[in-house]
Amino acid sequence: METCRCFCISRMQGQRNADIGSHDGYISLPGTSGLFALEKATDMTGTTRSSDGLDDRRKRLLFRCWHRGTREMDLILGGFADARIGDLSDADVAELENLLELPDPDLYAAFSGGKPLDGEHANGIFVRIKLFVDEVQRR
Repeated sequence: METCRCFCISRMQGQRNADIGSHDGYISLPGTSGLFALEKATDMTGTTRSSDGLDDRRKRLLFRCWHRGTREMDLILGGFADARIGDLSDADVAELENLLELPDPDLYAAFSGGKPLDGEHANGIFVRIKLFVDEVQRR
C-alpha cells in the first residue's frame, strides 16, 4: 500500500468517496508534519483493547486517550494507552492525566517535532509515548 501524506484519509485506506471524483485536489503535506500518525496505522479505527480488568481511573484514561478531538492525537495517545495502560504505575497515570490537559495542537506539534513542550511536560510519560510512536513507525 502506498504511503500518502494528504488530508484525504479515505485515500490512505484505499477507498474512494462517492462524492469526490478525484483526490488530486487535496493538499500534500511536507516532511513529517500532517498525518504522520496515520502512516503506519491506517487500519486502526479505535481502541483494540478491552477495558476489562482496569480500574475506573484507567478506564476513563483509556477513553480520554481515544477521544481527543483530532484523529491524529486519538491514534497517538489511544495507541499508547491500548498497549501500555495496564502497565502504568499510579504516578505514570497521574502524569498522563496531566499531559492530556494540554491542547491537541501543542501535543501534536511536540510529537511531530514541530515545537517542544515546556519542561514540566517534556519528560517522563511524554518521552515514553514518543518512543512508542517512533517504534510503531519503524514497523
